[in-house]
Amino acid sequence: MAVPGKAAAFRLPPLPTVGDIIKLFRLKAQKQLSQNFLLDLRLTDKIVKQAGKLKNAHVCEVGPGPGGITRSILSAGVEQLLLIEKDARFIPGLQMLSEAAPGKVQIVHGDILTYKMEKAFPKQLKKNWEDEPPDIHIIGNLPFSVSTPLIIKWLENVSKKDGPFTYGRTQMTLTFQKEVAEVDVAVVHFTPLVQPKIQQPFKLVEKVVRSVFQFRRKYCFRGLETLFPENGRLKRTEQLMMTADVDPTLRPVQLSMSQFRNLCNTYRKMCDEDPTLFEYNYREELKQKKRKNLT
Repeated sequence: MAVPGKAAAFRLPPLPTVGDIIKLFRLKAQKQLSQNFLLDLRLTDKIVKQAGKLKNAHVCEVGPGPGGITRSILSAGVEQLLLIEKDARFIPGLQMLSEAAPGKVQIVHGDILTYKMEKAFPKQLKKNWEDEPPDIHIIGNLPFSVSTPLIIKWLENVSKKDGPFTYGRTQMTLTFQKEVAEVDVAVVHFTPLVQPKIQQPFKLVEKVVRSVFQFRRKYCFRGLETLFPENGRLKRTEQLMMTADVDPTLRPVQLSMSQFRNLCNTYRKMCDEDPTLFEYNYREELKQKKRKNLT
């Protein structure tokens, strides 16, 4: 008997298991796409719990595949679930889940890298950036083939407060896998900060960080050299590190947030003094050298 004043918890009707869905539609994880299916619903429940309270929330799941995490999200009692799946092979199985949860699921056959998420959720869910996060969550089991470009895209969206962050500080709960054969996954929960740690344009911060990790096993000096043209490279790199007060013999993973901040702020000043500097591209210079050597 239902408790008066309380809505009954949503439960999916009996369904084929995720394994049955995989067999029914003859689905195979594609190694070239670094796909990996999560079949254990106890594991998917744990992943979804990391997102926090999802009851009556609006959720976007990225790359649901055969729908393991999807089932756990629906069982958490969400108001609406948007599924964005690029691989057409998974659409029929997801449609079965949609039919089992009438009115709750919207399926988009498309690419999350190009999908316009600023129109994905009701306008009334919007919150001011300084307020608590909106009742919107992004959840996804990301293969390595898409995780890096997608995270960079979302970080840029955070800096511009657009895309999924048009609605405020939308939270993300993402899993990352190294290899198709590995069952273990790392679950990371992101909540955007009200104020960024580094007060510089995203493109500048990305360029500095990317350069630092260009040679991740070497001293950070080696990576930071790639910020500067060959002519005057050594002198400018020394100037950058000295002004930023960063030990050139530190490895990239040893740098603190304050050191990255100093590097970005110093590089910004150098770019202001020489407007051509920010447009410099190390890889393009290497390509031009190779062309010259071939002719």
